[in-house]
Amino acid sequence: MSARAVGRAVTAVLDGEGVGAATVSVTFLTPAAMRGLNRRALARDRATDVIAFRLPHPDRVVGDVYVCPGAAQPPAGAAAARREETLRLVVHGMLHALGYDHPERDGRTVSRMWRKQEDYVRGLRKRSR
Repeated sequence: MSARAVGRAVTAVLDGEGVGAATVSVTFLTPAAMRGLNRRALARDRATDVIAFRLPHPDRVVGDVYVCPGAAQPPAGAAAARREETLRLVVHGMLHALGYDHPERDGRTVSRMWRKQEDYVRGLRKRSR
């Protein structure tokens, strides 16, 4: 996924959620690096697809989003499907950084956060055509 595509996804979520001033970093990690971060930050000894943090700041939204496409369950098939899944992970992480959450298992894909995520992914997909 290009830096431009990541920037478009971040901007789409920030604008769509009405966020004014913001500083956000998006970092892509290998499964091993993500496992280490997950273990240190959340005491979970496994790789995961996204970890996001909202950092305290008095004047703006500040967040760090870590994405690990290698830990995701990638759709089979074309590179376009893999790019869309990576886009979905960036959007997902952004929503977490803005304070959204979802159930861990049951209800995850029907949660408010998931619906917002898919709306953003659809919109970004349409704009990239």
